[in-house]
Amino acid sequence: MRKSSAGFTLLEVLVASVIMAVAIAGLLSNLTTSMRNAARLTEYDRAALLARHKMDELLVTPAIPGQMVIEGRFDPVQSGTVEAGWKARATIFEGPPNAGPGVEILERIELQIWWKQGEKLRTFPLESYRKRILLPGEVVLPAGGAPLP
Repeated sequence: MRKSSAGFTLLEVLVASVIMAVAIAGLLSNLTTSMRNAARLTEYDRAALLARHKMDELLVTPAIPGQMVIEGRFDPVQSGTVEAGWKARATIFEGPPNAGPGVEILERIELQIWWKQGEKLRTFPLESYRKRILLPGEVVLPAGGAPLP
């Protein structure tokens, strides 16, 4: 007579448990990495939106002090309760030599958005160009200059 067993042996249960534990550990590791990447992408997406909004604001501002760095902070509601701010500088990019008031020039606007991610300070640079008329007292300087600090 043959004896049939209707259950699993202890060894089979242990092997199945180990395989399941390895699979679950791998899935949790991937989930953690995905969550970290999603949070990082959300921060950069927010920075890009803030930069775009601020650049639009700067582009419609008639006179930005030339060669001077202007800066400010974002409202925590706007920045998602993250400490964030911006620095900007407008420089004359191109214009006729010895141009005076009333002459059309090409102006470069550099913008840098910053935010704190834990202890780290992250930045997102952006630049744009616009045409504008030289105002009285402005002088066309050679293009260039140091990047924003």
